[in-house]
Amino acid sequence: MVIGVLALQGSYNEHIAVLRRLGVRGVEIKKPEQLNSINGLIIPGGESTTMAKLAEYHNLFPALREFVKLGKPVWGTCAGLIFLANKAVGQKEGGQELVGGLDCTVHRNFFGSQIQSFEAELSVPELAATEGGPAHFRGIFIRAPAVLETGADVEVLAAYLKSAEVYFLFIF
Repeated sequence: MVIGVLALQGSYNEHIAVLRRLGVRGVEIKKPEQLNSINGLIIPGGESTTMAKLAEYHNLFPALREFVKLGKPVWGTCAGLIFLANKAVGQKEGGQELVGGLDCTVHRNFFGSQIQSFEAELSVPELAATEGGPAHFRGIFIRAPAVLETGADVEVLAAYLKSAEVYFLFIF
């Protein structure tokens, strides 16, 4: 099995290092044709506007959309979540191009700037019951996006409740 990590900007080195520790071959993806040789893809955290500009420059969007459309596994963290969302709000004027494929609406930097970062305990009993592990998870929010809405076919695995509103964190 070979897992690609979109290596335009952001935390791609860290993802590849973890894959290697797990005994999985991780490769950097920088060109559209490289998507043909992988079984799954991770789109890491980073600065989503910069990543979008680089993906556009390297003509990656059509190939990324096709990869998602084929139903191959794709996981997005932070900026990667923004990339995969069907809709994004809170963007800079003119927005940014999205890959889409995940039926949700995200809000960029919803939880504020870097100085407003925080940690919170999240309840994940269903995930613990099916996958093992503890029923709680420590979430770290660093300039984090929030999932504001999900489609009917999206299963929410954990949520962060702030005031009377729920912001989804992990979706499947």
